[in-house]
Amino acid sequence: MADASKPRGEGVREARGHDDTSIDGALSAGLPAEAPSTAGSLRRRTWLAGMALPALPTWGGLAAPVGAVAASAPAPAVAASPEPEDVLTVAAFPLVDDIARAAMADWQRLHPRVQLRVLTRQYADHHTAMTTALSTSVGLPDVMALESSVVGRFAQGGGLEDLRRPPFGIEAYREHLVPFAYDQAIARDGSVVAMPTDIGPGTMLYRHDILARAGVDEHELTDSWDSYITAGQRIKARSGAYLISSVQTMKDLLIRDGLKPGEGMYFDTDSRVLVNSPRFERAFELALRARQLGLDAKVSNWSNDWGAGLKQGRLATELSAAWLVGQLNSFVAPGTRGLWRAAPLPGGTQAAYGGAFYAIARKSAPSRKALAWDFIRLMTLNPARQLQAFKTHDAFPALRDVHADPFFSEPVDFLGGQRARLLWRDTALRITAMPVHKQNQFAEEVVQTELDKVLRGQKTIRQALADAEVLLARRAKR
Repeated sequence: MADASKPRGEGVREARGHDDTSIDGALSAGLPAEAPSTAGSLRRRTWLAGMALPALPTWGGLAAPVGAVAASAPAPAVAASPEPEDVLTVAAFPLVDDIARAAMADWQRLHPRVQLRVLTRQYADHHTAMTTALSTSVGLPDVMALESSVVGRFAQGGGLEDLRRPPFGIEAYREHLVPFAYDQAIARDGSVVAMPTDIGPGTMLYRHDILARAGVDEHELTDSWDSYITAGQRIKARSGAYLISSVQTMKDLLIRDGLKPGEGMYFDTDSRVLVNSPRFERAFELALRARQLGLDAKVSNWSNDWGAGLKQGRLATELSAAWLVGQLNSFVAPGTRGLWRAAPLPGGTQAAYGGAFYAIARKSAPSRKALAWDFIRLMTLNPARQLQAFKTHDAFPALRDVHADPFFSEPVDFLGGQRARLLWRDTALRITAMPVHKQNQFAEEVVQTELDKVLRGQKTIRQALADAEVLLARRAKR
């Protein structure tokens, strides 16, 4: 759903039935999660009531909810009757845990003799714990939630079930899912290791009132990255507002431009380093130009200064994900309701920010694997569940079959009545998945550090990228 760049609750929580009780122990810790973009967590999903879709095969002997998606081929048989008081354990991070907890009543109707237990850890601690559990085969949950940025690395580890195999059959549902989200879960050997549940289509949010004062139109921000910077100069001169919080955010998007199909961000499929290239040179040049023009506030996302800038109208645009609208409305800058609008990212850039998946460990309890798959299908293929999560948590649905729901056409009050969900829906279908190298997180840190040195005048762009290339080449095949 989101990454560690936003505040999260402490410790481990366990939910059994409808109770939420703190516990001390659950899973151990070990891997910092890869988060290539700013992320957050409020979400929602959608239900296509009355859509002419075949229903899912019965779950646990009960018919699937009306409008639930079915595969074009029959799904494999699900679990036999479990023993009384059997327990299915789901390990998740905020707010995926809240969405799972909200499904407990539906789960009990499907499997009245199987208790659903939801364990929660902070975002980074959760992914660390899952890494340790997979490597030691100790403390493995029946189902684990994974954030999109770590799915690629987990896939390379070989510890997750290939969901193409019985009793899962994920390929039968592929056409019902947003393509890039499904593709993110495909490992190099072709196995599909996770099922997407929500996504974060990238968008530009801008202050309509600030643009009006500066005499700037939306298209001037979106036509190209050069026009984005030029418009930023007028905004700064006429309103005093900064164009963006940090030019690092621009760089994160610009290095995606010009990617070839199947090409990774920092490495190719043979682990060759790609950073000393025109793609990165352009990203560094534009980031440096924006900094030299004084267009960024030099503040980090999710910092107190960033929040204050959004509340006080000192930041004219924010390049992030659709889910940020919910966070701005709920707690970051609720007083700016009605002043924001959404638009595509500059220059036709397509990007995803976060997203959540469900996976099953290969060495988890064999007797509960079919039950685990039932739970995953409930959360990802049941339109009613997706709609509830979209409305309550801004979890943009990975299930395409709900994208025609009337909810998408409803005005978004925080955006002045704009019907922005239609924009985000179309954006989601244009995003393409990128291969994730095991050293992506290290590469991201190196590139960010080198850009900082360029921005401080300590290195030229050419030297910074050459140095980054050397560092990454040493780590590429470890």
